[in-house]
Amino acid sequence: MEETKQYPFVPIYGIPFSKLSMQDTVEWLTRAIQERRSTHVITANPIMVMAALENANFMKVMKQSDLVVPDGTGVVWAANYVGDPLPERVTGFDLLHQLMTAGQEYRWRVYMLGASPEVIQEAAARLQQQYPAIEIVGYRDGFFGAAEDDQVVEQISSLRPDILFVARGADTQEPWIAKYRDRLNCTVMMGVGGSFDVISGRSKRAPGWVQSMRIEWLYRLVKEPWRFTRMLALPKFALKVMRDKEKVTKIN
Repeated sequence: MEETKQYPFVPIYGIPFSKLSMQDTVEWLTRAIQERRSTHVITANPIMVMAALENANFMKVMKQSDLVVPDGTGVVWAANYVGDPLPERVTGFDLLHQLMTAGQEYRWRVYMLGASPEVIQEAAARLQQQYPAIEIVGYRDGFFGAAEDDQVVEQISSLRPDILFVARGADTQEPWIAKYRDRLNCTVMMGVGGSFDVISGRSKRAPGWVQSMRIEWLYRLVKEPWRFTRMLALPKFALKVMRDKEKVTKIN
């Protein structure tokens, strides 16, 4: 466990989940950008925790990131269950929009990477319209392989964005950011999963009442039943936390 994290956290199976509220998180990241402090943000959920427990390399990426925020309801529940509560969920989708809002004042430069060509183009156009003071310096789809990584990294590096949003799926986007962060020449680097699909209008986010009831996972499963196998990690995580209650925050 890294004890040098610059934020209060609760360790869940060794992963340091931030205790910062959404507002505090935005302020923390604003300072990072102002100080040009390289920052890899991971918006983590129970599925990612379970994946990290099964994959040492992914666990290393999670632990070595600069800020891990509790995206999933299950993470907030787990922290509360073991007696070391988190103040609230800090979802990647909402954090993206909060950062774009804050960036209006500073005229931050943003690069968007991931999703399909049609989705990324539409998402970029909509965000630029919604946040006109932000400069979206570039974007490209996520359909490229390792052979093209250098080209993609060099393109991003040459533009020196303040924020890089990457939407390539958690199992791909986080290791990719970790691998190239020192060459990307940008300050805040954050994986945003399916956010571009929602922003572009291709898919819909769960209604507010579903979010308030903390059953977004069920809404997503009904809408996308092919996620069933992946979603099995959720009850497995809950059962594991209940079984390990006294040691969840002590396991590294």
